[in-house]
Amino acid sequence: MRLRHIEVFNAVMLTGSVSAAARLINVTQPAVSRILAHAELQLGFSLFQRTKGRLVPTSEAQTLYPHIERLFHQLDEVQRLASSLKSGQRDDALHMLTVLALSYEIIPRALHAFRKLHPEVRVTVEALHSPQIISALVLQEADLGFVFSAVAHPALEQQALARGRMMCIAPKGMLASSLAKKGSVSLQDIADFPVINLDVRDPVGTHLNHACREAGVGLQSVVTVQTYHAALALAHHGVGIALVDSCTAVSADRSKVLVLPLEPQIIVPIHALRPANRPSSLLALSMTRCMQNALTQTEAVI
Repeated sequence: MRLRHIEVFNAVMLTGSVSAAARLINVTQPAVSRILAHAELQLGFSLFQRTKGRLVPTSEAQTLYPHIERLFHQLDEVQRLASSLKSGQRDDALHMLTVLALSYEIIPRALHAFRKLHPEVRVTVEALHSPQIISALVLQEADLGFVFSAVAHPALEQQALARGRMMCIAPKGMLASSLAKKGSVSLQDIADFPVINLDVRDPVGTHLNHACREAGVGLQSVVTVQTYHAALALAHHGVGIALVDSCTAVSADRSKVLVLPLEPQIIVPIHALRPANRPSSLLALSMTRCMQNALTQTEAVI
């Protein structure tokens, strides 16, 4: 199929008729019919059957369509990348992306220091999930990203900033005083308590699940959340024990919860990501240093 065939096929799949497809891609109805007929001739099978004035896709068309959707998604990414390249890098603006856990305490500290150095720079901060951060940086839609865990991607360069660790956030009164006085807890220690679990698709959740398997411990999950601060908030309200990264634990209200490190340590690495195929801006490098300093100055790293 040629690109024009694909465009017409996609338009008909989306609209269900030749007239609507013609309006969608801004061509005449005869042109749509002609291109569609040519595509079917080249393919050797029908793509649509006409039923009560509408075009109904054949089984072959339905099999083909998911691949066409992926192709259009890739074309959209090409357009987004071209737009990013056209806009270029500005020397008075910094666009950075971060996982949500870093946006409550660490990013504000780093930005405070950064603004003292660069008061004229306009900064945009977006809190996203790690896969979204990676995708946006690959497409050069941002200058800098901060994530948990290492990333292997040829279009990105990464820099290790610090090592955090998993922490146990327990509502006061939930753990026995003897356990609280130990200064740390193991997965076995909390196996019989209600636990607020992290999504297994999350890097930190993946580390935690692996540690549970290694220790042969099954936690009593009562709620599963996608963000670490949601887990922290639930612990504040006594719903259960939250197992979160140490950057999130910095925000804990210690009048309501106990903050105890997990033993043995479950390491949560913190990395900066930048597009590899363009020079790193001085602003991105400066912000990276501010982040590293902010992490070092808190109790979030080991």
